[in-house]
Amino acid sequence: MNHRQIFLQNIAQTSEFPLALEIEKADGIYLYGKNDERYMDLIAGIGVSNVGHRHPNVVNAIKNQLDKYMHLMVYGEYVQQPQVLLAKGLVKTLENFHTSSNLTLDNVYFTNSGTEAVEGAMKLAKRFTGRSEIISCFSSYHGSTQGALSLGDELFKRNFRPLLPSISKIFRNQLTDLEKITRFTAAVFFEPIGGESGVRPADPYYLKQLRERCNEVGALLVFDEVQSGFGRTGTFWAFEKYDVVPDILLCAKGMGGGMPIGAFIAPNSIMAVLKDNPILGHITTFGGHPVSCAASLATLNTIQDENLTMDVEKKANLFKELLVHPKIKEIRNKGLMMAVEFDNFETLKPIIDRAIGKGVITDWFLYCDNSMRIAPPLIITEQEIRYACQVILSSIE
Repeated sequence: MNHRQIFLQNIAQTSEFPLALEIEKADGIYLYGKNDERYMDLIAGIGVSNVGHRHPNVVNAIKNQLDKYMHLMVYGEYVQQPQVLLAKGLVKTLENFHTSSNLTLDNVYFTNSGTEAVEGAMKLAKRFTGRSEIISCFSSYHGSTQGALSLGDELFKRNFRPLLPSISKIFRNQLTDLEKITRFTAAVFFEPIGGESGVRPADPYYLKQLRERCNEVGALLVFDEVQSGFGRTGTFWAFEKYDVVPDILLCAKGMGGGMPIGAFIAPNSIMAVLKDNPILGHITTFGGHPVSCAASLATLNTIQDENLTMDVEKKANLFKELLVHPKIKEIRNKGLMMAVEFDNFETLKPIIDRAIGKGVITDWFLYCDNSMRIAPPLIITEQEIRYACQVILSSIE
């Protein structure tokens, strides 16, 4: 059997219509098929390859670390340079931001993924507050394991019940719903930029009121920046645009430069509760893997050293300037986290398919299947944006 047949027979499928593109190599913003067909990756592996595929800095960091060591011991037992330096680098991006208790986000727990970061943060919030209720927003997505899935929407979780109890839902940007946050609430999980809902930025006034309500009742505010972090919106963290600081910050995806890694970050005084009652309150074997941490540090440094956030807004505006068509109803964005809205999925899906056939990969959103996802590597050039928009427009026609 060829690779495609083995893929369909032996790799667990998550839909009846996988893209099944057979990719041989990747470089920059491009993927290459086995016959040298070239695809522009306009979604960066779903918000992962912010610095592009196989950025030389990331590749070199991985190779250098491979020459030293890989897995040594379960997380948190050995002092490992890649973890230490990455934690220092992450904390430095946050040193000018203080929580409502005037604390800094100075303690990092490394995980394997965004979902695991969510799971760890849920446990941390319950342990720190001694409360059980957790609140998330309708049309939010925080992962697929049973705890993280409990925070999601009914469409994806109804057939997997029973899930976690004491989960409540509120509507984004709906001030009256803030009353549902009470002294029984351990934490509110919130995306500053709603991702799978189709790029829905938080209203600045609402976000301040959300912060105040959490302060009032003693609930922790958790920002899920798995999609929006690491320069995607034009600042290193999306919350920087709002002048509201969370108690716990989640990141993953673009964090690893293509390697699997995530983290939840909190003040030391909050994170410390995982050390006792019980001891080893949260453990992971491969979280903070040294090769992934080395890749992540190289990614962080590349974003900063090459100032990749500087032109994000300019590039996003060029997309919006060029993507004009009667069938496009709206374009929503924060930086290069973009949603191009059409009438319905039946209109959008053939456009996506035709664009892929022409060598430009886009996608849709879990909770917004009438909108096209555009989230290219931050290194995309003006010329490449013009070409991508030309292909999208021709695919609409």
